[in-house]
Amino acid sequence: MGRLNEERRCLVIDDHPVVRLGVRGLLAERYEVEEAEDGQGALQMLTDLGSFDVVIVELDRAGDREGHPLSGTNAIRALCRARPGLGIVAHDSRPEREAATEAIDAGATAYVAKSSPTDALSRAVDAAAEAETFVDPATDRAGQLNGPTLTRRQRQILQLVADGHSTSGTAKRLGLSAETVRAHTKAILARLGARDRVHAVAIALRSSLIE
Repeated sequence: MGRLNEERRCLVIDDHPVVRLGVRGLLAERYEVEEAEDGQGALQMLTDLGSFDVVIVELDRAGDREGHPLSGTNAIRALCRARPGLGIVAHDSRPEREAATEAIDAGATAYVAKSSPTDALSRAVDAAAEAETFVDPATDRAGQLNGPTLTRRQRQILQLVADGHSTSGTAKRLGLSAETVRAHTKAILARLGARDRVHAVAIALRSSLIE
């Protein structure tokens, strides 16, 4: 299994053993890597083995159709429901802006193509583990998707703001202190260049950072 990292764990979902082996070899020195052939197996591993910092999900379009194992964007959504806050890397056969958009809309933290250099996958995994957004530079829409970005926690907070929750209400829902929420809100305004919370929500909605 290579040298294990007790602090970080990665689960790779792909129906090709060679791909899983390659990802394991790339990450083994920095992550404890486990493997699953499809989303159903991955969900079972989350139950059996506990939490992971990041999951790499193959974007198999066929897997979204009836009669196929849980995979693709359906797997991403299922993983988000099972483990909110989980870092998810969508791993596609080649860079496509539509696929990147769909994956991130489904809940992925990062998007990277299998045809890209291995460094891109490493960066995507590290970003997802830190709840940061990453879009493969090879994707022709990367610049747009990497425009205004927020961490996963910041998106959660801003989504609650957009839904009408107060600072204290947001803090209670996320299990944070009000002071922490205020600090995140200040950081959100700075990242988006917003005047106030209402302006931040408007910017985030236009950029599809929140719904």
